[in-house]
Amino acid sequence: MKKKVGLVLVVAVFMVFAASMNFSNGDGAAVNYGWFTLVPPVVSILLAFVTKNVIISLFIGVFSGAYVLHLANGSLFFAVMQAFLSVVNYALTSLADPWNAGIILQVLTIGGLIALMTKMGGAKAVAAVLSNKAKGPRSAQVITWILGILMFFDDYANSLIVGPVMRPVTDEKRISREKLAFIVDATAAPIAGIALISTWVGYEVGLIKDGYEAIGETVNAYSIFIQTLPYRFYNFLMLVFVLATALLLKEFGPMLNAEKRARKRNAQDAEDLSVVTATELDEMEPVEGIKLSVWNMVIPIGTLIIAAFVGFYFNGYAAIMESGEAAAIEVLKTSPVSLLAIQEAFGASDASIVLFQAALLASIVAMTMGVSKKIFTWGEAVDTWINGMKSLIVTGAILLLAWSLSAVIGELGTAEFLVSLLSDSMPAFLLPSIIFILGSIISFATGTSYGAMGILMPLAIPLSAALSNDPEFIVMTTGAVLTGAIFGDHCSPISDTTILSSMGAGADHLEHVKTQLLYAIVVATIAVVFGFIPVGLGISIWIVMPIAMIVTVATVYFFGKHVEEPVTDSSK
Repeated sequence: MKKKVGLVLVVAVFMVFAASMNFSNGDGAAVNYGWFTLVPPVVSILLAFVTKNVIISLFIGVFSGAYVLHLANGSLFFAVMQAFLSVVNYALTSLADPWNAGIILQVLTIGGLIALMTKMGGAKAVAAVLSNKAKGPRSAQVITWILGILMFFDDYANSLIVGPVMRPVTDEKRISREKLAFIVDATAAPIAGIALISTWVGYEVGLIKDGYEAIGETVNAYSIFIQTLPYRFYNFLMLVFVLATALLLKEFGPMLNAEKRARKRNAQDAEDLSVVTATELDEMEPVEGIKLSVWNMVIPIGTLIIAAFVGFYFNGYAAIMESGEAAAIEVLKTSPVSLLAIQEAFGASDASIVLFQAALLASIVAMTMGVSKKIFTWGEAVDTWINGMKSLIVTGAILLLAWSLSAVIGELGTAEFLVSLLSDSMPAFLLPSIIFILGSIISFATGTSYGAMGILMPLAIPLSAALSNDPEFIVMTTGAVLTGAIFGDHCSPISDTTILSSMGAGADHLEHVKTQLLYAIVVATIAVVFGFIPVGLGISIWIVMPIAMIVTVATVYFFGKHVEEPVTDSSK
C-alpha cells in the first residue's frame, strides 16, 4: 500500500515539476496549462482508490491544482506556500456560496430529521413493514428501486432519505451496503435528470434555450427538453439495469463479490459495517418501551415532501416575479397552477434553500410529535437532532473539498481542454456518441454534471446544427449532452451524489465507487453502441430504445452470476 501511495505522489510531483519547466513565465500572462489541467482530478481519483481516504485524496488534489496554478507566476518553492493558502481560500469561497451553504445545511438538517424519526421508532416501524413486504433480497431491492423513483424531485433528497430508510431492511435480507448504495445512486441523478418536474429542469431548460439562441433560433426550451427524453439512453438503461439485477439476482465484477460476502454474513454480525455506521446505529436506537408506529416516519417525511413541493413553487414564483422573463411572468399570472407554470416555478427555485427549509419544518414537526407522545423532552429532542447532524459532518467536509476541487479545475480549464481534444471534424452520425463520451469524461473528472452540461451545451447545439439540417439531430445531440453529464454525477468518486449515496447507505465510499463503476461503464457502452450510433445512422428511436433495453437485460442475464438467497429466507 505504501509503495502505491508513494508511486502516485511521485507521479504527481513529477507532473507539477514538469509543469514548472513548461509554463512558468513569471510575467502574469495568460497560460495554457495543456495536459497539466488534468493533474487535480487524476491525482484525486488515483489517491482515492489507492489510499481509500477520500478527504486526504481530495485535499491533495486541490493542493496539486493550486500548486500548478501558482507555478505560472512564482518560484517552485513559493508556489507551495501559495498553494496551501489557496486551498483555504477555495474552501472559504465554496462555503460562502449561498447554494453550497444551503446544501450543507440541507444535508445536516436531514441528518437530524432522520435521527429524530429513528429515535421515535418511525424508521424501525417502516423497516418492519417493508421487511414483511420484502420477503428476500429480490423484493427488498425492488422496493428500494421504487422508493428511489418516487423521490424523483431531487437527487440529494433521494440519496439522504432512501438509503437510511432501507438500510435496516437490506441488512436483514443480507444485501450488501455497496448494492444498496448503488441502487440509491442509480435512482438519484438518473431520475432527477429526466423528471418533468424537478430541481434539475430549470438548469437544463436554460442551457437548451441559450444553445438554440446561439444558432439564431427561438424555441420552447421546455418542449425541446421533453423531446430529448427518448434520447436519454444512460438514464433509462441504468434504471432497467438496476431492476434486472434485482429481479434476476445476478451480479458480476466487484459487486458480485460484495453480494456473496453479504449473503454469507450472519444476521447478527456487523463486523463488515463501518465503525461510524455501527456507532450511529447504536446511538439512534428507538427509546425503550415505546410503541412503534409508521406514522412517526410517514408524517415527518410527508411534511418534508409536501413542504418541498410547495417551497419549490413559491420560491420560484417569487424569483420569476422579481426578475424573470416576461413570458414566464405571463404564464404564472394567467395559469398559475398549470403544468407549464409549475415547471417554470420549479426551475427558477433555489433547491438548496427550499430543501433546507422543508427539512427544518419536518424536524420541528418530528420534535413536536415526539414530545407530545412523551418519547422525549424538548431538550432531548434537540440533542437527538444535533447527534444526527454529527453523523453527516464527514459528508459536509467531503462536499466542501469536492467543491474546492471543482473550483481549481475551473481555473485550470480542465473541461475546456478535454473538449478541445475531441472537437475536431467528425462524421455527423458519430457526433451524439462523441458528445456523450465527452460529457461522461468531463463529468467523471470534475464530479459535476452541471459543469459538464454548461461546457458542452453551447458547443454541441451549434456543432450539430452545422453538421446537419435535421432538427431531430440537434435534439438528439442535446439529449447526449444531458445524459452524458449524468454518468459522472452518478459514479465519479468526487461527485456529491456519489458521496451522499454511500453515506446514506452506510457504505464505505471507495467500495461504493469501486463496485458500481464497472456497472456504469457497461451501461454507458450499451448506450453508445446500441443507442447513439444507431440513432445517429437514422434508425428510429422507437426501435433503438427497446432493443437497447433488451440488450441491457441480456447483459445481466448472460454475464451475471446468480447470487443465492439466504437460507433463512426459505423458512419465513
